Amino acid sequence: MLTKYLTSISTSFSPFSPKSGKTARNFLALLPPNARSTMSIDVKLLNRDQAHMPAVLELKFKDGKEMALDLEKMKIRDIQAEVDRHSRVLKRGEELNG
Repeated sequence: MLTKYLTSISTSFSPFSPKSGKTARNFLALLPPNARSTMSIDVKLLNRDQAHMPAVLELKFKDGKEMALDLEKMKIRDIQAEVDRHSRVLKRGEELNG
């Protein structure tokens, strides 16, 4: 997953929700070790009383594009595909501009 072009990651999820909690944890695990120094990462864990609230992943890219992904409906591969798709566009533009 190309994380070079991400500037901010914000997520809120319930660790008690088996579907969305696992997806959010897997996405955070895919980030490189130096991610905290290159981007802003905000993780909010919901308690048991808020477990019914939808899990959300918000991403911001260097070009200003923002993505709000619904973790209830998307799997980790879908999220990787979305991030990589936009990152490849940014990489291509960077290569063309020099």
